[in-house]
Amino acid sequence: MNSSPLSPPSATGDDTGQPARMLREARAVLRAESAGLQAMIAAMEDGNADGGGLGAAFIAAVEGIWSGNRRVVVTGMGKSGHIGRKIQATLASTGTPAIFVHPAEASHGDLGMLQKGDAVLAISNSGETAEMADIISHARRFGLLLIAMTARAGSTLAQAADIVLLLPHAPEACPIGLAPTTSSTMQLALGDALAIVLLQRRGFSASDFGIFHPGGRLGTRLRRVRELMHTGTSMPLGPPDMKLRRVIVEMTRKAFGCMGVVDAQGRLLGLITDHDLRLALGRDLDHTLAADIMNSTPQTISPDLLAAEALRVMNDRPRPISSIFALDEGGHVVGILHLHDLLRAGIA
Repeated sequence: MNSSPLSPPSATGDDTGQPARMLREARAVLRAESAGLQAMIAAMEDGNADGGGLGAAFIAAVEGIWSGNRRVVVTGMGKSGHIGRKIQATLASTGTPAIFVHPAEASHGDLGMLQKGDAVLAISNSGETAEMADIISHARRFGLLLIAMTARAGSTLAQAADIVLLLPHAPEACPIGLAPTTSSTMQLALGDALAIVLLQRRGFSASDFGIFHPGGRLGTRLRRVRELMHTGTSMPLGPPDMKLRRVIVEMTRKAFGCMGVVDAQGRLLGLITDHDLRLALGRDLDHTLAADIMNSTPQTISPDLLAAEALRVMNDRPRPISSIFALDEGGHVVGILHLHDLLRAGIA
């Protein structure tokens, strides 16, 4: 049993409710768990292929999963199982196929979920979890890559594994040293490290992340301009020789506060805004042309840009803009995005 940095609770409970003591104990828990993470960072310092220890084992685990294009089957019992489910979810959402198999259920048919070529990430602080015996045996029998995450190098799990992610000794934050606290934090952090390094290894991008997170605010912020922009006849467009009188009509009818000036092929030549119109109102409406008052170097975006990035482009100016045209690689207008579109989508 690991010793704990906290004192056992007082038998009398004289001052357990005092705010100062509660905060002191909370800080002690955070320090204990932080110390566990620092110990794990130190254990990773030997992170080269020949150095042995946690660093080399971590590299072997990443390369074993990556080079074999393996799905990861995560398993664990009790608190380690709860941590395992979170690790599995993080792996799956960052591009590494992963499932969680409960070790007790594995013995009653769920071993069929394991496939040839899988990697099994078995999490057990003691390495002696009885319920994991069948899944360990199955992994050995069918030649699956078995990665152990444990704190005991001499445990049954560690001895059976191909790769051992050995957690360094660190006291539990629990005052009686029994409840998994520091050890669970270390397991979770190491699982996050594995998922993120695999993410970077495969070049997983924000757009890839959005594919796996289509719902919620995160999915909304990862939507692209082409999903929100207006296209076709709804766009305010006109040729460079359009008379100012017609420019006013087009801008009023389409209500985007601007008009794109395009050539016969639909390439953007310039932009006229409400501000440009106000400056031109003293001119002859029937002899002044769109080309005479347009801005020939307007800000534009790609339809494949993230909508959140488009918002930054629109705001990151001395005078923020409310509408912006999207162009394809040839400079042709393919859409227009308004600030209201971003507001409706929950991005702005």
